[in-house]
Amino acid sequence: MTTTARTARISARAAGVAPSATLAVDAKAKALQSAGESVVVFGAGEPDFPTPPHIVEAAVAACRNPRAHHYTPAPGLPELREAIAVKTRRDSGYEVTAKQVIVTNGGKHAVANAFTVLCDPGDEVLVCAPYWTTYPESVVLAGGVPVVVFAGADQGFKVTVEQLEAATTPRTKVLLFVSPSNPTGAVYPRDEIEAIGRWAVERGLWVVTDEIYEHLVYGDAEQHSMPVLVPELAERCIVVNGVAKTYAMTGWRVGWMIGPVDAVVAASNVQSHETSNVANVSQYAALAAVEGDLQAVAEMRDAFDRRRKTIVEMLRGIPGVVCQEPMGAFYAFPDVHALLGRELGGRRPVTTEELAEVCIDVAKVAVVPGEAFGAPGYLRLSYALADEALVEGVSRLADLFASAH
Repeated sequence: MTTTARTARISARAAGVAPSATLAVDAKAKALQSAGESVVVFGAGEPDFPTPPHIVEAAVAACRNPRAHHYTPAPGLPELREAIAVKTRRDSGYEVTAKQVIVTNGGKHAVANAFTVLCDPGDEVLVCAPYWTTYPESVVLAGGVPVVVFAGADQGFKVTVEQLEAATTPRTKVLLFVSPSNPTGAVYPRDEIEAIGRWAVERGLWVVTDEIYEHLVYGDAEQHSMPVLVPELAERCIVVNGVAKTYAMTGWRVGWMIGPVDAVVAASNVQSHETSNVANVSQYAALAAVEGDLQAVAEMRDAFDRRRKTIVEMLRGIPGVVCQEPMGAFYAFPDVHALLGRELGGRRPVTTEELAEVCIDVAKVAVVPGEAFGAPGYLRLSYALADEALVEGVSRLADLFASAH
């Protein structure tokens, strides 16, 4: 056997990465729509609003600015890093400097950077489930080992200190904490965030906290930044955020990572080889976004709140569906265990992956199965879509699920 024959064509690391389930669902739905099908899409997690005009105009101006035609510093435009530090102090009360900020190619890149600079091979990362599908894959790509800590609907999808302690081993290095949550919409109250943060300090762990949905909370829920509640955590805490959800800028691909200076310098060194700077036009657009007010997100939040109430009420009216009220982000995460194993649309799905296939093939409704989030038996429905489409889509699901026998 030759050396070439003995060598794997694709690396084990890359071959072991699962594709994004949410993007896969969205792609299938768009393919059906292109073929002329009427498909209601609850899959992709992005606001259905256009980017505010003043942000777009800032990008247009950047296109005409010769400075934006050339390389800029790998960790981001200095003025954008400073503006992100100011915005962070304004919005969450977290006091940071521009040196603690690195601008990344979207929130996913910030997550990847965080685990790249923290994980050595075999280091364990506590991942609270249900989790966003990208988190464990980013840990694995960085050489770490994701350790899933699951909290179901009976716990409001919120893990406890006792669960985290039980999952901790001598190899545990990082806790990944997310509130508000994708996919569940769960929002941890202040006392629980503080308790988890103090536990992490006592354990000597790093915390990576994703605050991308910081401004999308509803009712009496409040978002709190863990390093603000537990200041002694700051030297071992990385905050991930970006413009995607707050400013309806998912396609602009600008995120950031905030952390201790040594972690940010390490991430900058890595990024200098992987991507160099984020696209300058997008950075100037992000600068206009974070320097501006929060009027646009307030308007989006009002629409999402209205849709949130509608989708929960409609889902709760479907026999076999149990739905917790989401208090943040823009997702409903209903429990559909009671529908599994029953005949639906001429099939008998036994997993939520199979149920999601029935939903799109029979009802022409795209949903994401819970398996993608470490939570079999649940479905994720994004309510970031027009009110009429939302009602139509849930009505189609109600008709489909009513046929179960």
